[in-house]
Order: sequence, then structure tokens, then C-alpha cells
Amino acid sequence: MNFQKTLFVLSAAALVSFLTLESCKHKATEVPILNTSADNDSTLKCDSDSVYFENEILPLIISSCAYAGCHDAVSRQDGVVLDSYRNIKNTGEITPGDPGESKLYKVITSSDPDKMMPPPPNAKLSSDQIALISKWIQQGAKNNKCNECDTTNVSYSVQVTSIMNNCVSCHNASSPSGNIRLDNYTNVKTQVDNGKLI
Repeated sequence: MNFQKTLFVLSAAALVSFLTLESCKHKATEVPILNTSADNDSTLKCDSDSVYFENEILPLIISSCAYAGCHDAVSRQDGVVLDSYRNIKNTGEITPGDPGESKLYKVITSSDPDKMMPPPPNAKLSSDQIALISKWIQQGAKNNKCNECDTTNVSYSVQVTSIMNNCVSCHNASSPSGNIRLDNYTNVKTQVDNGKLI
């Protein structure tokens, strides 16, 4: 008799659980996806008078500032992370339309060794790179990009060297970080050929 009571109680509990689970149905709530890239028309042709964040500014800032030990997401020096549009705009304290009021612009143009970025002994941004960041801020610091890519007018001595100048303070003959040298064409080509430089 005790076994029958236990079996009855367990069966009743299972039936109540089943009915409760079956009767409790919720419709999945669709969470709207916010479009944070309203200026990001990937079909947009490049305009030589415009500065494009994804094409020009982001690669420049990542290669000059957002690396290990500085302003990447892990190191976060002084709470500044410069690895995405949102982070550059917020922690770089960008004031759209006004480079002089933008913290990022102030530190890249500073001559005070305690404030200048990139900090010594790293290579300072070139005047062309600083002018590009200034123009981007003046144009409203938009999160934009264009789809055009002119590969016919690219040369190592102009485009690639200007990027590599931001790397040679760590990757040169006297201190080849990671045993990688990027101080001349031959060394850069070697790294490209072996897949270490993407």
C-alpha cells in the first residue's frame, strides 16, 4: 500500500509539472537591432574631399595608438581605449567639428613629452597624419567608410612607409620586438611573405 501511495504522489507530481510547463508559453520578444553605423554606406564612392573613418582614421589610430601596452582594450592606459569608433570618440574625447577641443588631437599635437602621443621614443605622427585626423574631426568625426580602393596608385615609399614609421620604434635593428624588423622594404616584405604581417 505504501508503494502505491508513493507511485500515486509521483505520478500526480509529474502530471502537474507537465501541465504547468505546457500551459506556460511565452512568445519570444524580438530585440530591435540598433544601427550604430548610420553613416556607414558601404556602396559609397570615395570623395577626395572627405575623410573616411574606417578607411583612413581607424587603421592610423590602431597602428599608432591601440597596441599592446598602450591604448588597446587590454592595456587601457589612463582609461583610454582607441580600438573602435565608439571608443575613439568617447575615450579620445572627440568634439566633432572642433579639433582644438578634442583630447586626441591635443595629445598628438603636443610638444610636452609628458603629454604627447605616441609617447617618446615612439615615432610622432607625421604632419600629414595629424592633418588627416584634424580634417576628420572638422568634418564631424563621422563613422563612415567608402567602397572605392585605388590600388594603382600605391607605393611602398609613400603609403606603406608612412604606416611602418609607426612600427619601427619597436621593430628595428637594435630592438626587433618579437624578432620582427620593419625598418626597410626587404624586412617588411619578408614578414609579408611569411604571413606574420597581414
